[in-house]
Amino acid sequence: MLMIAHMNASTSILILSVTLASMRNVMSFIQLIVLFLPFALSASPNWMYLGIIGIPPPLQQQQASPGSEIEDPEIVQARAVCGALPGLASKQVDVCMKHPNAIYSVSDGAKKAIEQCQLQFRHERWNCSVMENEQSVFGPTLDKGSKETAFIYAITSAGVVYSITNACSSGRLTECSCDSMQHGQTTPEGWKWGGCSDNLRFGLQFSRKFVDGSEPNRPDNFKTTKQKRIWSNRLKMNLHNNEVGRQIVMSLMKMHCRCHGVSGSCELKTCWKFMPSFNEIGNELKQKYGKAILINHNVNDSQKKNNTIHKKREPRALNRLKNRMLIESKELVHIQKSPNYCKQDFENGVLGTEGRKCNITSTGPDSCNKLCCGRGYITKVVKEEEHCNCKFVWCCYVKCDLCYKNIEQKSCK
Repeated sequence: MLMIAHMNASTSILILSVTLASMRNVMSFIQLIVLFLPFALSASPNWMYLGIIGIPPPLQQQQASPGSEIEDPEIVQARAVCGALPGLASKQVDVCMKHPNAIYSVSDGAKKAIEQCQLQFRHERWNCSVMENEQSVFGPTLDKGSKETAFIYAITSAGVVYSITNACSSGRLTECSCDSMQHGQTTPEGWKWGGCSDNLRFGLQFSRKFVDGSEPNRPDNFKTTKQKRIWSNRLKMNLHNNEVGRQIVMSLMKMHCRCHGVSGSCELKTCWKFMPSFNEIGNELKQKYGKAILINHNVNDSQKKNNTIHKKREPRALNRLKNRMLIESKELVHIQKSPNYCKQDFENGVLGTEGRKCNITSTGPDSCNKLCCGRGYITKVVKEEEHCNCKFVWCCYVKCDLCYKNIEQKSCK
């Protein structure tokens, strides 16, 4: 009996060890699913969510069993990564499958864009807040065709261009490298193209395929012409603002030159182009946000009747011309007015300004009068630590005392 029990125990241990080995082989495949499982049921997924969660490292290639066909490791990795990422539309999954390594730069670009958005609006009533545990990142804000939505689309599109282009220039992507289209060509000014120009061309092409690919196909179940028109206008708005973000990166490209010649005579200059800092891109888009164009397509029936009483209907050709001029403009466009960001309204994704710190001496958007929307503010005295009475001690360090200072903080009611 003891021998039988011992054999059963050994068999159990053998089966357990085999099971554990099998589990270790598949763990690398299911780690993505486990990571994203808590968010699988979240509503309104969006590719921008990759900027919040990042991308797990590439999966380890499993060893093929003897006699089995060896599958291309890149295909295995692409299928495992692209198929498990939340928020990707079908077109974006296709782009990811063709360029699996680029998805890491997409995540980095989305992260840069979100951080830049929060930096640019840190003193505004709408401060580009991110909704926790929400795959759409910005929650109901993206459901509105407001100028805040226009900025989000533009900055995220620019972020993808920026990160993809940087990855090309640094050699992190195999499908692209430096822009060598003009390499070695001499200009009339006496300098020639050289160095490693940022490959903006590939970044722009990739952004158009991936970012614009997030837009859904046209539904077939429109019940009214108005529903069809609203969907079409929002699609045009999104695509237009995506392109504005890309064009900003292109327009801010800079040129750097290096002189060649005896004693720095600069007889010959070698020049190459490079992208600006992402802060410069954010600053430019923030200025465009301030003068965004409202395209009022959603006129109600009563307004239409009043308009027809006072003025004649404009010819369709003129309307088409106006729409084309707006689409071809380089400004941000929106189709709805911004909501009131003063009071909390979770249904519309508005957090309100209650509790936000304000500046009593400022006259800008962070002033207590503007940020608090006239509700007033609360003054609180807080004690802060700071280094003081610092002295240099030989040798070689600085010794400081720890001092405390009372500071008044203002926060909105």
